[in-house]
Amino acid sequence: MDLGLQGRVAYITGGGGGIGRASGKMLAGEGARVALIDISSEALDDARAEIEAEVTGAQVWTGVCDVTDKTLVSEVFATAAEELGPCDIMVNNAGFSRDKYLLKMSEDDWDDVHNVVLKAAFHCSRAVLPGMMERNWGRIINMSSMAHLGNKGQTNYSAAKAGLIGMTNALAREAGAFNITANAIAPGLVATPRLRARPDFHKLEQRSLTLTPMPRLAVPEDIAKAVTFFASSLADLVSAQTMGVTGGR
Repeated sequence: MDLGLQGRVAYITGGGGGIGRASGKMLAGEGARVALIDISSEALDDARAEIEAEVTGAQVWTGVCDVTDKTLVSEVFATAAEELGPCDIMVNNAGFSRDKYLLKMSEDDWDDVHNVVLKAAFHCSRAVLPGMMERNWGRIINMSSMAHLGNKGQTNYSAAKAGLIGMTNALAREAGAFNITANAIAPGLVATPRLRARPDFHKLEQRSLTLTPMPRLAVPEDIAKAVTFFASSLADLVSAQTMGVTGGR
């Protein structure tokens, strides 16, 4: 099936991580040109090498960027446009958690998570929207989390991920007249390399399995499938939606 992604250009923040590179690989496999954007040059090099090794003819560009800095975002996106073309599909995937109970959480703990999860999505979306509006086509895909419902010890992360859903829904209504969709993905626990490296991984895994009807953790490719769906022609009339990828949890 032709998903309508041949020749489209996707920018993916957090592109060096598990979900980012899996999404880049899947989109590249459908013929999209992919710009991976991350703060880690080493992670970007690894991701690009993996995609190019596994996807014949993949066109991948990488850019090191602190996506909380709007000036750097503007500069890196301008270079990506010169190398690959202007953005058709913006995947706001950058994010991290810094878990603490609220009474032990510093202001920096709060601000750092919000800046990467929520403010960066604001910077990146603003950077690509004018071009999408001019071309009358675009996709904004925001990586939320099941944590938007609230998790103990994650007030900063839960609030940021919930805010991302609100932003998605508002943006869908603002941009819809320009044939631009905005959707969010809310994964459950995803067995990324970063998660697997945590000393409490097996404890987290067992807890998740007891609560999840489908008896396995998500892997990055599960989330990449949702990204590809929202980016594709299958989702031409799908906007202001949040897709849970949780195994039924």
